[in-house]
Amino acid sequence: MDKLKNYIYGEWIEGNSDGTKLYNSVTGEHVATADTSGLDFAQALDFGRTLGYKNLASKTFYDRGQMLKDIALYLLERKKKYYEISYKTGATHADSWVDIEGGFGTFFTYSGLAKRMLPNTPFWVDGDTQKLSANGTLLGTHILTPSEGISVQINAYNFPVWGMLEKLSTSLLSGVPSLVKPATPTSYLTHAVFQDIIESGILPEGALQLICGSAGNLLENMQSGDSVLFTGSASTGKKLKSMPSISENAVRFNMEADSLNCSILGLDAKPGTPEFDLFIKEVRNEMTTKSGQKCTAIRRIIVPENLMGDVQSALIKSLDQVKIGNPLSRETRMGALAGKDQYSEVLEKINILKSETELIYDGKQELVDADYENGAFMTPKLFLNDAPFSKNISHDVEAFGPVSTLMPYKDIEEAAALAKRGKGSLVGSIISHDEKFVAETAWKMATSHGRIFVLNRNNAKESTGHGSPLPTMMHGGPGRAGGGEEMGGLNGLHFFLQKTAIQGSPDVLTAITKIYQVGAEKKFADLHPFQKYFEDVEVGDSLETAGRTVTDADIVNFGNVSWDHFYAHTDETSLTGTIFDQKVAHGYFILSAAAGLFVSGKKGPVIANYGLENCNFFKPVYAGDTITVYLTAKEKVNKGVKGRNVPSGVVKWLVEVVNQREEVVCVATILTLVAKKSPFIKINFKDFEKKLRNLTKDSVAKWGTMQAQDMLEHLETTFKYSIGELKADQCVTAEEHLELYQDSLYNFRKMPKDFPAPFLENGKLPELKYKNLEEAKMHFIEAVKKFQIYYRENPKTEHLHLIFGLLNKEMMELFQQKHVTHHFEQFGLV
Repeated sequence: MDKLKNYIYGEWIEGNSDGTKLYNSVTGEHVATADTSGLDFAQALDFGRTLGYKNLASKTFYDRGQMLKDIALYLLERKKKYYEISYKTGATHADSWVDIEGGFGTFFTYSGLAKRMLPNTPFWVDGDTQKLSANGTLLGTHILTPSEGISVQINAYNFPVWGMLEKLSTSLLSGVPSLVKPATPTSYLTHAVFQDIIESGILPEGALQLICGSAGNLLENMQSGDSVLFTGSASTGKKLKSMPSISENAVRFNMEADSLNCSILGLDAKPGTPEFDLFIKEVRNEMTTKSGQKCTAIRRIIVPENLMGDVQSALIKSLDQVKIGNPLSRETRMGALAGKDQYSEVLEKINILKSETELIYDGKQELVDADYENGAFMTPKLFLNDAPFSKNISHDVEAFGPVSTLMPYKDIEEAAALAKRGKGSLVGSIISHDEKFVAETAWKMATSHGRIFVLNRNNAKESTGHGSPLPTMMHGGPGRAGGGEEMGGLNGLHFFLQKTAIQGSPDVLTAITKIYQVGAEKKFADLHPFQKYFEDVEVGDSLETAGRTVTDADIVNFGNVSWDHFYAHTDETSLTGTIFDQKVAHGYFILSAAAGLFVSGKKGPVIANYGLENCNFFKPVYAGDTITVYLTAKEKVNKGVKGRNVPSGVVKWLVEVVNQREEVVCVATILTLVAKKSPFIKINFKDFEKKLRNLTKDSVAKWGTMQAQDMLEHLETTFKYSIGELKADQCVTAEEHLELYQDSLYNFRKMPKDFPAPFLENGKLPELKYKNLEEAKMHFIEAVKKFQIYYRENPKTEHLHLIFGLLNKEMMELFQQKHVTHHFEQFGLV
């Protein structure tokens, strides 16, 4: 591999010096050269702050989430080559899977969160609206907007793919451009993935930059609004955080440092219990996965003093079975360290640990298809600290490799105290089946840990493991671990967002937030809001219903139907001392009656009731009271739809129920699933007759080789196949792809213009059947008319389609809508 090019200010640029040589951790061979000499870092940062920020921050959260998904899919198709490169870093296939596909999975997770939970706006309304004045003319809320700057991420060498993507998942989704600085030793793998991200063309210009090699004076050019995400040693992180350019400009700084994580074996987990076996397996895995080069690896093994001998014996036996060597070998379970420099650093720390604790296991494994001289291989090392409250070296020094220390405890107090002596950890685990032990230990050690992982026989099968940070859970920890927070679901976005309080009238806040605020102007119209497609609904669209007088029979009947015989609805003699004057209508009856008043009985774009939020009852409703409903479109939420669902969005409606005195008796927010407008033509032979008036023999296709008459005769034929007048002999699509093909009929993606037609021999069009275009029009309209009548009379019939397989009425109609639209657009008829 040649010198790695840097990607800055929209160009691939090589450094102008000899740079730093990077080596294969397994064979010692030269892999690539990293060099940033001569680069203008100030220009790169400014490029991101200006063009990158403009292009990325202007997109909505929904669109940014879609970008993450598209990138992940693009990279997933190319994963094989990343694995081939990853082996050179010393990673086994399992190590690489966590790094590579774990990174893609983080993108997928955040894409899903964006589509389910974030607005289709470039900003995010945070929290509820606050009433700031007696009459409600002054309201307040908060919005979150992308911090106006660039985010620099400085990553560690152990996870060259996941380390980059887990940070980008939150920064890109937040709308903040990034400059990636991977750790130099394994930057060649980061570079390969990054290059494909750029070549995909999915991200807007300036959203992402990369430097491979020395960071030089990069951080000296940081400005207010910028941010730094650092993963590495605590000592380096502290130096960077205290730089004047960062501290004086209030640059946001998130640090995720290595930590002396622990795992505690419960007092109950004796040999022979599932928990004992799980503990041995978990510790071995955390010592050997990525050759122990994990910031979340188990460094301190905390064990009941009476089980020390059993654990030591079982763990050594388990470590002896670990095959070490070339990651390309199927036998290998542990690969190499990231390089000779890393090997020397770990060896130095091992010698420090030896000064106070005993090395009780020094693996002597023979390597599989590799040698110690050329590769950066290290066998597992197990230390014993027999006095962990007086010998502090185990709590102070971390050897960042396959190294861990065994230490005893007497009771819960000591277990929690030892856990906390790490002075702040990313993760601590407890392996026990004793819930009381787990509960007390967990809360006592929680203050010094970013995450606590509990493992026992009940969750072992689905466990993700002690050392696996998950996108929906926080990754970070206090104290030595850096005090940072990454991921954690949507909480991970807050680091990149500026929170701003907004105060104003209800109309102003509605205009700013795109969420209807109580007291703002309502928009009344003759068309029922439930008759509008998702795109046509506007925040503030309202409906005032007719009134309904509640009767005693309503209360009795609802009680009988619902079996809700609470005394306040049935027994007037029991109301003394309550808030009610007489039998009261059920709250859920009021809500149901409100729905009866505001729904539209006519079929329209509203597909279904999607949910109910924040329902409150303020005043009792008695027999004789008359209720009226005000329905107002409160908020629109775009929605990603999969499979065979109608493309749709969610509309949140504010439901205000008032009595005859205009007193509010109930307020709720209901959610409806509302269909989006289809871009495809509905099958209607009368409409087609009108459109075909514009088609002449001189009409020219916008693509393809068809003439106007070819197109009509082709469409006529497909309609005949759709009703069984012509029959397909077989489906040309492979069985394993059929479901995906059929699902595609439901989405709004148009048919590709260059789709190869399987019914054409050598791509040659069939001979024309009719003498002229007018005759072809007549036969086409007749075929469409037959199609419509056929499915009215035979709604449950199915017919075989050449490409999409066996289709029912709904699928056949969806196919024809897409197909006719495709060819009508081909000739400019729509």
